[in-house]
This record gives sequence, structure tokens and C-alpha cells, in this order.
Amino acid sequence: MINFETSPEQYKHWKLKFEGAVATLTMDVQEDVTLAEGYKLKLNSYDLGVDIELADVVQRLRFEHPEVKAVVVTSLKPRIFCAGANIYMLSTSSHAFKVNFCKFTNETRCSIEDDSLHSGRRYIAALNGTASGGGYELAIACDEIYLVDDGNSAISLPEVPLLGVLPGTGGLTRLVDKRKVRRDRADVFSTLAEGLKGKRAKEWGLIDDYFPTSKFQESIDARVSKIANANGHNDPSGGIKLNPLQKEIKPAGVEYKYVNLILNRERRYADLTVTAPEAGVPTTPAEIQELGDSYWPLQAYRELDDALLHLRVNEPEIGLVCVRTVGDSANVLAVDKTLDANKDNWLVREILLYMARVLRRFDLTAKSFFAIVEPGSCFAGNLLELLLASDRSYMLNDPDAGQASVSVSTLNANALPMSNGLTRLQSRFLANAEKVDQVLAHDGSFNAEEADEAGLITFVPDELDWEDEIRVAIEERTSLSPDALTGMEASLRFGGPETMDTKIYGRLTAWQNWIFQRPNAVGPEGALTNYGKPTLAHFDFKRT
Repeated sequence: MINFETSPEQYKHWKLKFEGAVATLTMDVQEDVTLAEGYKLKLNSYDLGVDIELADVVQRLRFEHPEVKAVVVTSLKPRIFCAGANIYMLSTSSHAFKVNFCKFTNETRCSIEDDSLHSGRRYIAALNGTASGGGYELAIACDEIYLVDDGNSAISLPEVPLLGVLPGTGGLTRLVDKRKVRRDRADVFSTLAEGLKGKRAKEWGLIDDYFPTSKFQESIDARVSKIANANGHNDPSGGIKLNPLQKEIKPAGVEYKYVNLILNRERRYADLTVTAPEAGVPTTPAEIQELGDSYWPLQAYRELDDALLHLRVNEPEIGLVCVRTVGDSANVLAVDKTLDANKDNWLVREILLYMARVLRRFDLTAKSFFAIVEPGSCFAGNLLELLLASDRSYMLNDPDAGQASVSVSTLNANALPMSNGLTRLQSRFLANAEKVDQVLAHDGSFNAEEADEAGLITFVPDELDWEDEIRVAIEERTSLSPDALTGMEASLRFGGPETMDTKIYGRLTAWQNWIFQRPNAVGPEGALTNYGKPTLAHFDFKRT
């Protein structure tokens, strides 16, 4: 079982140090410390374990070190920054693991960009050696890229010419969308296995500058000092510590304080229940800071995040997740009111941004999600987003049993955007934009009939049909092809405008998912299978 939790004292592959407003993150991958057997992480190549640590670094920078304004990402290995994802790890992994690995690394790099965009922290890639494949993709997720000019170091995306696959972490999209590299130059670069060195890389916009070895560190220090001394909205006050989650792993699930995951493996579905906060939630930033990571929205969403990652990687045969909530909706709405009223506070801002990232991970998870609304549910405010993010929702219409209800808050208006830049309400009502305002203006909660009329619920069975309808829905969904469902859901979840994020994830799902199964990549004579062997790849050259 893969555990996605770690902490600085457990890092094996990264070193993190702080000097005032500057953090230096140094990659020093230990080649024998791998998540599986059969490969070595040479030349700062990485597997999922390396990226789990990187994701933790970014998260801790945001919550534990709000004073940091600049992060220098570099390498401890001489003449090598990062060789990218370990090829032997990829060639020996299952298809599902390869895709989930790429998805997690994408989410980690998007979290770097989210930090830069919303929290003003600038990431500087100081390439003290060659950056190839995923190594350059890590660099291109940063705000600025500087390459050492030592006559040998280069940047490259060699996946197409060497492996018969694609860069799996958004590199192609970032070339033309983020760095706005000309298409013809991007085409040449992406088919040139040896890559480009300093002068041409800068000329083509692939890096920001290059410096000779003798002046490289001095030039990086000067640039970082300028950033650190510039005005920004990073808060100099102390951060909060992110402690390990308290969870109990059971044979049939994982139990946290506010999240409970029950696995029905024989029926290929899971029940995921989120519990509302208790009464007496804090109302001021000082009280929130004092609670730290035990403040309900931060703790509950950290638990939800961990549960989603567990489902993705450790429970591949679970195809459907039934999402439930329990507790007092008033307490959820009280939390939302406090978050909205204090959103300019650095910690509240980071909590809201984190909630949004977890919900986007929910959107991007290759499982079916059904929201189940019953009496005692609390799909209100931020927890209503779980319902809106689900592929379907079922709400019991039984006034005699205690009316089930759902509620909106101001957070549903704009605080928790999807990858397409829209709220889930906006995405839901693309054809009727006026409905968004009507839902947000609704006075009080929605009962089943009102929620159905407002377009918030898919089905509202009465008490006579409820149990049978839920049972049949679960059985029907889990009987369908998981591959077809993954493609269908990914195609349906992101209506509306295209963004760099939706392009990255859409292309990952549609193309990398497909190419990773093609014989030209992973067949007996495929390029990925034969990489590093004396045998050569042989392609079926028919275009499909």
C-alpha cells in the first residue's frame, strides 16, 4: 500500500532550507530508495515516492512558511538537474499506475502554479545541469528558468523520439500555452532527443536566461534577492504546523476524524462519508490560527484528500464512490461565513485555496461518484460542492422521515473554482446562467422537490423506491466498462471554457491514457519496453 503522507524529517530525496524570505529546495534523489523493486533512480530520475515528497514540500511552504517569497529549485547532483520520470519504473508498471502517477505529478506541478498565482510565491528553476523529460516539465512549472552554460547542459522533452509516448506532466501544453513558444519551434524541440542548450533555448523562449558556470550561482542569487525584496502579499507572521493525520487503516476501509471510507470490494464500490464540524466553530483569524491544522475545513479536507489518493492508487477495482455527509448544516454554513468574512487573512486564504485544490482532485479522480442525500445529511455550502462535483445525485423525498435538504453559501459563488475556471454551479447551468443567481439567492435550504426543480439533484425517489433505486444504480454502474466510464466521465465533467489546466488533464486522459496502451510504446517491440536494451523498437507505422 502506498502512503501519500510524509514530512521533512522523512524526506529521502529533497533537502529544504530557509534563509529569511528565500527557500532553497534541492533535489538529491537516492537511487536505491524506490517504491518498488526492479529499477534505480539514477541521475535524479524520479518515481512516485519522489513526487509525494515534492507535493508535501509545496503544501508545507504554503501553510508553515508564509514568510517565504521565493523558492529556488535546484539539484545537488553535478551536471544534472533531473532526468525525469524513471523509464524503467514506467516500463514495468501497470497501465493504471502509470496514468495515476502522471496525474499526481500533474497535480503537484499545478499546485506550484497555484501557489505562485494566488499566494505570490515565486518559483525559480536553477538548472545546474541537464533537465530532460519530467525534469524540464518540473522547471516549466516554475515561474522562471535559468540554465547553466557549461558546454554540456541542455533541456529536452525526449519522450516522442526515445520512448514512443508523450511528456506526461503537461510539458507540451505549457510550451505553447504558458511560455507561448512558437508551434514550429515547439515541434522541433519535442522531437529532438538531445534537446537544446543555453543560447538557442533562450532564443526560442524555453528558458529565461543562461549563465556560465563561474557566474551561475551569483546570477541566481541576484535574481532571487530582487524577488525576495520586492513587495508581495506573503505574510511574515508564523505559519501553522501540518501534523500527521490521525487515521485507522482497516481491512475494509480507512477511518479519520471527519472522513470515513468503507470499501465494499466484492461489489466494487465504496461509501465515503464526510462529517460536519461540531458547534462552536471559531469566528476570528486569531482563533483559527490557534486551532491550526485541527480547524475543521483544513483537517476535513486533508483527510478527504488522503482518502481520494488512497482510492486512486491502492483500490483500483473500486469503480464507484457513494458520497454521503452527516451532521448539522448550520455548522458548515457557519464555517463558510467565517471563511468568506476573513478571506483576506493569509491563513484563511490558504485554507480556501487548499479546499479548492482538493475538490479539483475529486473532479479529476477516475472513479464514478454518486451523492446520496438523506435526512441527517449536510450537503451545505462547501460540502454541497461534493454533490455538484458528483456524476449523479439521489435525494430522498420523504417528509415523514424528516426532510432531507441541501443549502448554498457564499463559497458556492466563487471561492472554489474548477479546473475550467468556472464554479460548479456555473458549469452545471451552462445553458441557463440565470439559474446560478436564482440558486444563490434562494432563502434557506432546498427540500427534495425544491432541489429537483432548481436543477440541483438528478433523482428524488420517494421512500418506497429509495432503497431499490440506490441498489440498482450501484449495480448498474459497477457492471459497466471501467475504461469506458473513465473516458465518458472525463469528457462530461468539464463543460465550458478551456484553460491550461483542462488541456493538460484532458490530454492526459485522452492521449497519454491511450498511447500508454499502444504496442508502439508498450508492446514487445515497443519503444518504452525496449529502452536501454540492445534490441531496437519496431513500429507499426499506420496512423490511427
